[in-house]
Amino acid sequence: MMANEAAPCPCDIGDKMDYGGRGKEVQIEHINAYLTKPSVKTEKAVIVIQDIFGWRLPNTRYMTDMLAQNGYMAICPDFFVGKDPWNPTNDWSTFQEWLKDKQPTKINKEADVVLKYLKEQCNVTKSAVIGFCWGGVATHHLILHYPELKAGVSVYGIIRDSEHRYNLHSPTLFIFGENDSVIPLDQVTTLQKKLQESCSVDFNVKIFPGQTHGFVHRKREDVNPKDKPFIEEARTDLLNWLKKYV
Repeated sequence: MMANEAAPCPCDIGDKMDYGGRGKEVQIEHINAYLTKPSVKTEKAVIVIQDIFGWRLPNTRYMTDMLAQNGYMAICPDFFVGKDPWNPTNDWSTFQEWLKDKQPTKINKEADVVLKYLKEQCNVTKSAVIGFCWGGVATHHLILHYPELKAGVSVYGIIRDSEHRYNLHSPTLFIFGENDSVIPLDQVTTLQKKLQESCSVDFNVKIFPGQTHGFVHRKREDVNPKDKPFIEEARTDLLNWLKKYV
């Protein structure tokens, strides 16, 4: 489950960007994806996993392009496989029903297709994954099941209901906001404690003071000057983690 009972993922869409993107949409077997290539050839790729607002959200494409500008082949597949993303005008009481056929832990078929495409069509030898919100949960899932992924960055998303959720296969950075109404801080401290006890790979659980759910990709730094240092620090941390392990 993505949300606690008291507040079923009250994700605010935040500052939606008027952003067109530098990449292109491609079809990979049964799914569409947004693909951005760096200016120089690379064998390194990052899979970007969308939040509940879908693979076409301009903010997520902005983050995908940011990765490409930092030298990675960056791909944001439609992990909802054509099904409608959550709409900000939807009634939150219908969220769990909407989520039923879009479980972030049921994405292996799509992950397999994307990894195969990157290897065979793009000559990628090293892949990592990052995800936001719903995609943060999906990232945590993939790092538990795909040892071939060199690193993961889960941005405000954790798996809460699997007994094996601390057995990470690859170095993983978890980014959280201190004032996230979707992920209470006690869950974050539990994650950190359990990883320290049982995780055999490198990990980092980082909490950003005063920040809310979605701050890394849904807040525009130019509109939120007081949050700008935290937004920029989190994005730098994300890039440094990938640089270290991919």
